[in-house]
Amino acid sequence: MFTKSSFSISLIAFYIGFSFALVAQSPQQDHDHTHHAHEHTGIDHPHAHGPMVSDEIPMQAKLVTGQGEYIFSWEEELTAAFPEEAHEFEPGMHGGFNEDPETGIVYTGIPGYGLCAISPDLTTWTTLGTDERLKDNIHGIVFFVHKGEKYLAVAQEGKRVLVMTLGGIVISEILKPKGSEFKFAEANEFFASQDSNFGVTDVTYLHGTLYVAHGYSDGDFVMTIKEKNGVWSWGKLAWGGKGDKPGQFQTAHGIYAHKKHILVANRAAGQVVKFTKKGKFVETFNDIPDASLVCNVSFKDEHYFLNALQAIGEQKSAPVYVHTGDKLVSTLVPGDLDIPVLTNIHQVWPHIVTKNGEEELYLLVHGWNKGKFAVLKMEK
Repeated sequence: MFTKSSFSISLIAFYIGFSFALVAQSPQQDHDHTHHAHEHTGIDHPHAHGPMVSDEIPMQAKLVTGQGEYIFSWEEELTAAFPEEAHEFEPGMHGGFNEDPETGIVYTGIPGYGLCAISPDLTTWTTLGTDERLKDNIHGIVFFVHKGEKYLAVAQEGKRVLVMTLGGIVISEILKPKGSEFKFAEANEFFASQDSNFGVTDVTYLHGTLYVAHGYSDGDFVMTIKEKNGVWSWGKLAWGGKGDKPGQFQTAHGIYAHKKHILVANRAAGQVVKFTKKGKFVETFNDIPDASLVCNVSFKDEHYFLNALQAIGEQKSAPVYVHTGDKLVSTLVPGDLDIPVLTNIHQVWPHIVTKNGEEELYLLVHGWNKGKFAVLKMEK
């Protein structure tokens, strides 16, 4: 279990130089140096504000974002571990992350570059497989263990769902339904129509079943995929439909299995919705700010991590929420960390790195609309 430490910020100013230094510093410059250290923390800190003497030049404070125990900074070194040969493809990033909890290896996709494994310490990226389909956009991904074997499944919007080994060898390709697969008339009617599309956005796994979000479509459903004799194909279970009634969706974007339930990020509605594994509506998370286009949901350290797609109001980037399932405990705005390019966010994934026997919590960020990979680190 990740052990949290209470967080405090103590801004220390070191003063060097000669008497002419005071002339070079204006009150506005002093405000700019300290602005980000206070922003979004919600914590009062005592500071001495006596008269400046002639040799005082303040250091710039570290940029942080968040409140309470969940305060983060930009981890530039791990962000720079992104493979150099993939830089030309980074603007097209539009996917997600998932990981093997046993090894700590994180999996993701970069359109045009391929399926990637990131080492547990987040320092090394490796491409997996030679199948050209893996260079298509991997919009959603899940690691899972089925009948004692480890697999990955990816949702490739507009094209397919793939099930594969951890080495990137495809064992099943699941294409658009024909309209007779499900025990859900609305889904069958939609896919039987010549006007239907295949808008898969994400995939997860629970108790022998793959669950697929199909939100980039008027056919806004959750559908299932089952395995038989080593082959994966559409199952009978499906639910949803576009609308605002409980159990319906307004862009079912992200899907995540947790504690025997299925969680769906209902993007346009700004919701995280909980279902039983049979598709029965349970509840909607409270305390998510209005106008939040929630793209994805994940869980670590006794908290859910959600991300909106774009900034709300005057925010400098899309926000990331740390949520208990009942209430919001921290709002992170990565834009306050001056991360270049990062404005919109497609997914955030919490990951723990163990160093010298201590666990440190990081957030891996998939940007969107110009694309960006970034790593944030929780401050102690």
